[in-house]
Amino acid sequence: MSAIRLLVLGAVKQHGRAHGYQVRNDLEYWGAHEWSHAKPGSIYHALKQMAKQGLLHAHEVAPSAVGGPPRVEYELTERGLEEYFALLREALTTYDQRVDVLSAGIGFIVDLPRAEAAELLRQRVRALEEWRTAVTEYYTPEGGPGQLGHIGEIMHMWVHSADAGKEWTLGLIERIEGGAYVFAGEGDPFVGVLAEGEENPFAT
Repeated sequence: MSAIRLLVLGAVKQHGRAHGYQVRNDLEYWGAHEWSHAKPGSIYHALKQMAKQGLLHAHEVAPSAVGGPPRVEYELTERGLEEYFALLREALTTYDQRVDVLSAGIGFIVDLPRAEAAELLRQRVRALEEWRTAVTEYYTPEGGPGQLGHIGEIMHMWVHSADAGKEWTLGLIERIEGGAYVFAGEGDPFVGVLAEGEENPFAT
C-alpha cells in the first residue's frame, strides 16, 4: 500500500474541495514530505490518476492568471470516500505497514468513530503478537539467534520492533479510550489544514 493515496484523499476530504497546491501545502505542513514520498510531482500525479480512476471529481474553476490551463479543484466521489476509509482501516490494522503508511493512518484516525479506531488498533496488536510468535517459533535456533552470527541481529531487530510497536499501540488505545482527541460524531474536529492563503511555515 502506498501512503500517497491515503494522504492525498485525506487532504482533499478535509477541505471538501481542494486544488493541487492546497493539498501539497497541507502535506508539507504535516511534514509528510519528510517522512513519506509525498513530493510535489507525486502529489499532482496522484490527483490526476485518482480523478481518472473515478475516486476524485475534477472541477475546472478558474483560468490561470499567467495564461496556463485552468485551475482544477478536486472533490472525493462516493467511490473515493469508500477507498479513503478502506485505506485508512488497512493502515491502522496491518502489523507490517511501512512507517509512512502507519503515520498517514494515525494522521486521519479521528475520521473514524472512537470505538472503531480502538478496535482497529487492537487488531494491529493481535497481528503483531501473532507475527512475533511466528518469528520466534520458526526462526530461532535452539542455541539462540547468536548461532547465526551477526545475522541473528536481524531477528533481534524484528522482535524488538514488534515489542515496541505493540507497546506504542497499546498506549494509543489507552489514550483514545481515556477520552483523548475528538473523533467522528463527537463535535468540532481538530483543524489540521491551512486556510486558503494562510502562510505555511514549513513550505519547501
